[in-house]
Amino acid sequence: METGNSLLAINLLVCVALLSIFLVYWNNRWASPIVAIFSRWMRWILFAGGMALFSREFGWTDRPFWVLAVSAFLFWFLIETMFTWFAIQALSRSSIPLFPRFTEHSQSNDWPVQKRFLHVREWLRKNGFQQIQSLKADLGFDLIVRNFIFQSPDKKIRVQVIFIPQRSGNLTICFSFDSITDDETRVVTDNFYTPFGGFYPESWKHLRKTWTRSIESLYRAHLKRLRKSKLTFVEWEERDPLMDLNEQQLILERLNTELGFLYPRDLREEYGRISTEGRYRVWKEVWLLNYLGKSVSR
Repeated sequence: METGNSLLAINLLVCVALLSIFLVYWNNRWASPIVAIFSRWMRWILFAGGMALFSREFGWTDRPFWVLAVSAFLFWFLIETMFTWFAIQALSRSSIPLFPRFTEHSQSNDWPVQKRFLHVREWLRKNGFQQIQSLKADLGFDLIVRNFIFQSPDKKIRVQVIFIPQRSGNLTICFSFDSITDDETRVVTDNFYTPFGGFYPESWKHLRKTWTRSIESLYRAHLKRLRKSKLTFVEWEERDPLMDLNEQQLILERLNTELGFLYPRDLREEYGRISTEGRYRVWKEVWLLNYLGKSVSR
């Protein structure tokens, strides 16, 4: 590679490296899935460009720079694919619940005090949403998911405000808007970015908008879906949130066992909980979420 081109490539890689470091710092502070996506792309590009540059500069090969960069790019894909696959296998055999059960959270006012989280609670208050229950789910390893459930003034929309702990110690916030008809058709609009890979009941009209991080924008998207559905929605008042949420988890676990995403219980000790097909589906969704912020539609 010519000296001028080498300097240009080095400068570009330095810029990418600095941007990657900044994004990692930002994400450790704010736990934003959107920032995490860009950070992963920066690391991937940095690895591919760096390996190609070093290979040329140290005379390891005389192949064109772009060929080396593409090869390194594909090598990263292979390594991360293997790592993701092993992680899914470990999850399949671990004690971490795939469909965690919730219990009442005695500290109902245990709302994180960060400004962005307080803004969410203020938005809910201004729009007439009332908190009706505070729940938690223990994932093990001292990881506790907190779930605050609010109800709209007309009692036809429930929203779960869920705080998910991260390895960095920070929290990520997600939302799930839920409406139901008298024939049990359920319309759900959420912005979870955690991979699922399984199946939902046919009566659930589920939409995942991982790029929508604002509760106001997600609420508007949910209202738009309700209007377009032309269904008649009923009040939630007679349904206990805790019982309803745990019933949903049981339905999902039973359905995904019947459809082959999970092994039957008598085979789980030998093979793990997630079937081979299920692991592939989770792997695919992990990649789509990590690099495109897209969930698999079902």
